[in-house]
Amino acid sequence: MAIAKREADAARAKKIEELRGRKRGLAGVDYIIGGLSLIGLALSSWMIFFYAPEDALQLDPQRIFYLHVACAWLGMLAFILLAVASVVCLVRKDERWDWIARANAEVGTIFISIALITGSVWGRPIWGTWWVWDARLTATLILWFMYVGYLMLRNYMGRTLDSMRVGAVMALVGAVDVPIIYLSVNWWRGQHPTQQIGNTDAGLPPEALATMFVTLIAFTFLFIFLVRQVYHLQRAQSIAQRLRAIVS
Repeated sequence: MAIAKREADAARAKKIEELRGRKRGLAGVDYIIGGLSLIGLALSSWMIFFYAPEDALQLDPQRIFYLHVACAWLGMLAFILLAVASVVCLVRKDERWDWIARANAEVGTIFISIALITGSVWGRPIWGTWWVWDARLTATLILWFMYVGYLMLRNYMGRTLDSMRVGAVMALVGAVDVPIIYLSVNWWRGQHPTQQIGNTDAGLPPEALATMFVTLIAFTFLFIFLVRQVYHLQRAQSIAQRLRAIVS
């Protein structure tokens, strides 16, 4: 019995050292992505305020459009990535995909929240109100609730297989809302501006289009950087949970 206990303690100590040894700082790619995002954000800020032309009707409040569009796009993209990662996690039984799903959920919630806030700030001087029950705004608000519901549910259920399954179902249901948001201005008439890109009748001037793309690229780098950091945070939390289970 004593020998078996010593062997079990040695195996447990070896496992603990193995898990504790998985330390990680910022990788070189993180510095590159973070640097590119900082440069891009600085450049896009200059372009928004000094390069892009002033809108003839909306004047300066229109400049929030660039931030609003970038955050809305990335908020929708994050939910698609969340749904894909959730399905792959269940198929491949690989916890790393669950970390990716959780990371996209946390970062996506931030971006979709900023999109809703900036949309309200933009709408106040243009529409005379902070909020209207427009089809696109309502669909985006539903996506925000899906994000919040997903995070609350996953935190409540913990890191279990049932949590992954329920989270995957929520992610797939929420992903259906993404194309509805995108196409809502074509399906229903509302107060939200119609699609600008690719619309020859209401297209953006070249300077505004260039500003929008630079802003979108800059925020995409920021999005990637944040997702990578939250992914490794999820990984560290999972390892810490295993360490507590081994010690106890």
